[in-house]
Amino acid sequence: MHIDTVARAGQSPDTSQPYAELGMKDDEYARVRAILGRRPTSAELAIYSVMWSEHCSYKSSKAHLRQFGEKVPASAARTLLVGMGENAGVVDIGQGYAVTFKIESHNHPSYVEPHQGAATGVGGIVRDILTMGARPVAVMDALRFGPVDAPDTRRVLPGVVSGISFYGNCLGLPNIGGELGFDPCYTGNPLVNALCVGVMRHGDIKLAQAPGPGNKVVLFGSRTGPDGIGGASVLASASFDDASQAKRPSVQVGDPFLEKLLIECSLELFAADLVVGIQDLGAAGVSCATTELAAAGTGGMRVALDRVPLRDPRLTPEEILMSESQERMMAVVEPGKLDAFMSVCAKWDILATVIGEVTDVSPEEAERGGRLVMTWHGETVVDLPPRTAADEGPVYQRPYARPGYLDALNADDAVGLPRPVRGAELRGDLLRVLSSPGIADPSWVTSQYDRYVQGNTVLAVPHDAGVVRIDEETGLGIALATDGNGRYTKLDPYTGTQLALAEAYRNVAVTGARPLAVTNCLNFGSPEDPGVMWQFAEAVRGLADGCLELDTPVTGGNVSFYNQTGDTAIHPTPVIGVLGVHDDVSRRIASGFGTAGAAVVLLGETDDEFGGSAWARVVHDHLGGLPPRVDLAAERALGALMAEAARDGLVDAAHDLSDGGLGTALAESVLHGTVGARVVLPGDPFAALFSESAARALVAVRPGREEDFAAACRRHGVPATDLGRTTGTSLVIEGAFADGPIRLSADELRAAYEGRLVADTER
Repeated sequence: MHIDTVARAGQSPDTSQPYAELGMKDDEYARVRAILGRRPTSAELAIYSVMWSEHCSYKSSKAHLRQFGEKVPASAARTLLVGMGENAGVVDIGQGYAVTFKIESHNHPSYVEPHQGAATGVGGIVRDILTMGARPVAVMDALRFGPVDAPDTRRVLPGVVSGISFYGNCLGLPNIGGELGFDPCYTGNPLVNALCVGVMRHGDIKLAQAPGPGNKVVLFGSRTGPDGIGGASVLASASFDDASQAKRPSVQVGDPFLEKLLIECSLELFAADLVVGIQDLGAAGVSCATTELAAAGTGGMRVALDRVPLRDPRLTPEEILMSESQERMMAVVEPGKLDAFMSVCAKWDILATVIGEVTDVSPEEAERGGRLVMTWHGETVVDLPPRTAADEGPVYQRPYARPGYLDALNADDAVGLPRPVRGAELRGDLLRVLSSPGIADPSWVTSQYDRYVQGNTVLAVPHDAGVVRIDEETGLGIALATDGNGRYTKLDPYTGTQLALAEAYRNVAVTGARPLAVTNCLNFGSPEDPGVMWQFAEAVRGLADGCLELDTPVTGGNVSFYNQTGDTAIHPTPVIGVLGVHDDVSRRIASGFGTAGAAVVLLGETDDEFGGSAWARVVHDHLGGLPPRVDLAAERALGALMAEAARDGLVDAAHDLSDGGLGTALAESVLHGTVGARVVLPGDPFAALFSESAARALVAVRPGREEDFAAACRRHGVPATDLGRTTGTSLVIEGAFADGPIRLSADELRAAYEGRLVADTER
C-alpha cells in the first residue's frame, strides 16, 4: 500500500491533492501549506479538511457567536460552572448538584438515511454529556419536516422517529419533550435537533484536555470502520443537491447497546479517578479527539494510527482519521492507573487500546501551536501543530445584507385577511387550527418514545416542559423546554429569535421552575448567501441581547448552516432550549385542567398580533407582516409569578400561549386534563381567540385561593383577566357574537386534535 509520509510530502511539493473535494477552499489549502512549510500529507489533509469544515470550526459564525461571551448575564458568575468551549456547558442547580445540557443538529445525515442519521444524532449528544463527567438522565428532540402529506415527509419522518426511539429507548433514557413542526420550507431539509441533559456533583466535572507528558492516550469503545467517513463534518458543511441520497456511506451507524455499556464503563472510570482528560469521538472522529485534547493540554501528542482497532483492515490512515464510527471515546490516563483503567473496561466488555501518549513540547514548538505526530507502521504520516487544526481555523467575516424581499413581506400584513365574525365561523377556524400539523396531537410520534424509564420523569409530553427529579429526598428537579418559530424569524430574525427564547423560558416557567440557562441550535441556509448571513447575524444578536435581559446565560450550542436545496433555504430556525430549576418537583404545575370550580385566568396583555400566526398560516396559507412584539420584562415578571404560585400552591394548571393563541391553549388544557371549562372572551372574540401576543399564560387557580393569586399578580405587575371556571367536560366559549356560545365537546376536540397527523403519516 502506498502511504503518503511526511518525508514524501516534503520531497513532492507539486503533487495534486483533492482538497476541493474535501470541502477546502483554495486559500484554506494555501494556508495549510504555509503552516506546515510544505504540502500536507494525505492524512494531514484529512485532519485539516474536517477540522476546518463549517460543522467543526464554526468559521462563518465565530465572529458573531463571540457576543455570547461579551454580553454575559449577571447570573453567570453564580451559576455557570463550565461555559462555552467544552463539549457542553455546566450549571449549578444547588445542593451540590450540577447539570450539563446541550442541543445539536443531525439534519443532513437524517435526510440521507433517516433512521441511522437520527439515531446517531442522539448517540452523539449523549456522549457529549457523558464526557463532562455526568450521567445522562433525559433526552429531547426538536423536529421539522416538509408538509405532512408530502412523499418526502412520509419517507423521512418515520425513519427519524424510529431512529430516535430505537437509540434512546435502548439506552434507557426518557424522552421528555421537544417539538414537531411542518412547513414546505423544510422539504428536502428536515431539522433533527437532539438535546441531552446529565447530572453530576460539582467535583465530578471532566474536561477535554491532555495534560501530563508521559500520560497514555487510550481509545476505547467500538472498533473503527468505514461508516461515517466525512459524515457529519462534510454533509453538514455543504448545500444539498440531487446526489445527496447517494451519500449513505457518509452516515454513521449506531449501536445503542454498546453505548449503554460505554456510559456505565465511563462513569465507573470517572468515579475511580482513572482519567485526567476525556473526549468523545463524534464529528471528525480521531482527527477531532486528538487535536482538541492535545491543543487543550501540553500541545504535544504522539499517536500510532496502526494501533487503532479496525473493523476493516483495508482502511488507510486518512480514512481512520475521518471515520465517524460511533460509540468511541478517547481518554488520557496516567501510566500508574493504566492497569486499573483497562480492568474497568474489561469488566464492561469494552475494547480499550493504548494508541499513543502525551508529549512535552519545546518553547519554539509551543509558540507554533504544539506538535501532534502520528505514525503508520513506523512511518510518520502526520506532523502538525494541533492548535492550528483545533483552535486556529479560518474565521470569515461573511458579507451580509438585509434581503430585499423583506420590505414587501413585512408590508403584507395579516390585518388585511378576512376574519370570522359569527360564533360558527370562529368555531370552524378553531377546529382547523387545532387539527393542523404542528399543533395537532404529536402522540403518533411521542408514543414511540419511553418517557418514564428510570422513574424520575415528573412531567413530559404533552405538558409545556419536561420535568425530571434529581434528588429523591429533597425533590430537587429540573425543567427543560425547546422552542423555535421559523415563520416569526423569517419576518424578523432579531425579534423571532427573542420570541423563541421567550417561549422556551415561558414553557419552563409555567411549570413553576426558575429559568436558569440556555442552549441553542441555530439552523440556517448557506452562509455564502448575504441574505442568510444577515438573518444569522440578527438572530445571534437577538439571542445575546435577550439572554442578557432575561439573565439566562448561554452555556453552548450548535450552528447548522447549508440547510437548503440549491438556492432555496429553509426559514431561519433558531431552536432555543431553556433549563429551569424546581426546588421541589412535587409542586410542579401541569397543563391540563384537573379540578372543577377553578377560576380560569388569562395572564398578560392581548394585542391584535397575527404576523406569522398559526391562524394566518392554516386558514389563509399566509406569511407576512411582523411577528408579535417582544416584552422580556413581562416574561420575567410572569416567570417570577409562576414560581411563587407553584411554591404556595395557588394554581392547579398552567399553559403558555403561543401557536394558535388562547383558543388552542383552552382546547389543550381541556384535552390534557379531566375537566372542561366555560369562559367568556373579553373584547374582540377573534383577537381574543387567535392572537399570538407573547408573555401570556392561561392558569386555573385553585378554588379558595383566588384572592391570594390576585394579590400575587398585583405584586409582580402581571395583568390578569378572569375568563370563567372549569366545569363539566366540554369547552364552552361565550363572547360578543350573535349566534350563541361556541360549544365543543371533549369528543369533538379530541377528534380534531388527534386525527390529522396519524391519517396523513400512515396514508
